[in-house]
Amino acid sequence: MQYISQIAFLLIASVAGYFIYQRVSRIRKNIFLGKPAGRTDNKPERWKTMLLVAFGQKKMFKRIIPALLHLLIYIGFVVINLEVLEFVIDGLTGSHRIFAEPLGSFYSVLINIFEFLAVGVLFSCVVFLIRRNVLKVKRFGGDEMKKWPTLDANLILVIEIILMFAILTMNATDMLIQGQDDHYPITGEFFFSSFLKPLFEGMNVNTLVIVERFAWWFHIIGILGFSIYVTYSKHLHIALAFPNTFYSNLKPKGEIANMPVVTNEVKMMLGMPVEGGGEPPAEVGRFGAKDVNDLSWVNIMNAYSCTECGRCTSQCPANQTGKKLSPRKIMMDTRDRAEEVGASLAKGGKGLEDGKSLLGDYITKEEINACTSCNACVEACPVNIDPLSIILEMRRFSAMEESSSPASWNSMFQNVETSFSPWKFAPTDRFNWADEMKNEE
Repeated sequence: MQYISQIAFLLIASVAGYFIYQRVSRIRKNIFLGKPAGRTDNKPERWKTMLLVAFGQKKMFKRIIPALLHLLIYIGFVVINLEVLEFVIDGLTGSHRIFAEPLGSFYSVLINIFEFLAVGVLFSCVVFLIRRNVLKVKRFGGDEMKKWPTLDANLILVIEIILMFAILTMNATDMLIQGQDDHYPITGEFFFSSFLKPLFEGMNVNTLVIVERFAWWFHIIGILGFSIYVTYSKHLHIALAFPNTFYSNLKPKGEIANMPVVTNEVKMMLGMPVEGGGEPPAEVGRFGAKDVNDLSWVNIMNAYSCTECGRCTSQCPANQTGKKLSPRKIMMDTRDRAEEVGASLAKGGKGLEDGKSLLGDYITKEEINACTSCNACVEACPVNIDPLSIILEMRRFSAMEESSSPASWNSMFQNVETSFSPWKFAPTDRFNWADEMKNEE
């Protein structure tokens, strides 16, 4: 029976590993549908940003209560997975609590720490469920959060609660079995799971072993299943938050990058040296972005890293005034389009030639034109996602490829080109207002 258990564990772990590998490979291909992006400069600053923002969760603490609850889940997730290492070794070797004997009495201290964190995770998940479904915090709502996104958030929280109960159940029955079965080493009392012991007292040893083994298998299969599920969920940010913050934009907020093609063309007209030589490209690429392949791979990674927390949308002044723009929806739509194109290409389908595009079929011009370019969404994001860069690229396409900017914008563009200001008056009159101020003094 022991060998059957080991073989079953190896098969289940191998199948889970295969599906995770396949899914991660697909996501990587989808991300690299985007164009190259130069984000390898200033590596010390990038490592610092990743440690502070992703690992240290610096930006989460702008909202202290959810930050503390999220920190409990985060620490619990990291530390409890150390216990999963023991699960894996036990599953492969057929042992039971393999670290109990080498660690001695310290083993009981460790398990009690794990249980404390498990209870902390359980408590935080219950509070988050109440915030989402009873208190109905506004930023968790919105048109883009209907159906699957809301179900996904609730499913993750419920799954985590069940997995924590599985650990406590396993430990409670384990304590009752100790001394009655030689396979179960004496480890001492575990504080939190001891409260569940009365539920199982009076059961015979065989029944206790069945319950303990069921809880053990349920937890390890749940962890493996959770690992697969996360790759389809917004909780992919658990892994992608780290590269996403490392490759985030280090330039000051508000500095909008110029388009290299346009910059080089202007320099050539002015007789200035041009990057890459003086010859213009044989064929000028698309101005701005119509579809995901026009964005950079960092933009698409941003989309896959989105936590759907709604902090960006809640801080967006356009959204606050009732306009349709939601930076969170921009990121979700970008991810959905990348998924659609990637799935099509994987099946030998049309991919980007399916007659659809990110701008138009997913994101409307009304949405992108509502953006004030204020960077509030960028500043609010806890993992340094940049919705504004995607919005600007689509606006560039709309203006430069389709000439479909609003009429008032076109007048402003013309005034800037001819009069060097948004208003239609002679450049020589630009500082008349200053003269008027002096006269008033």
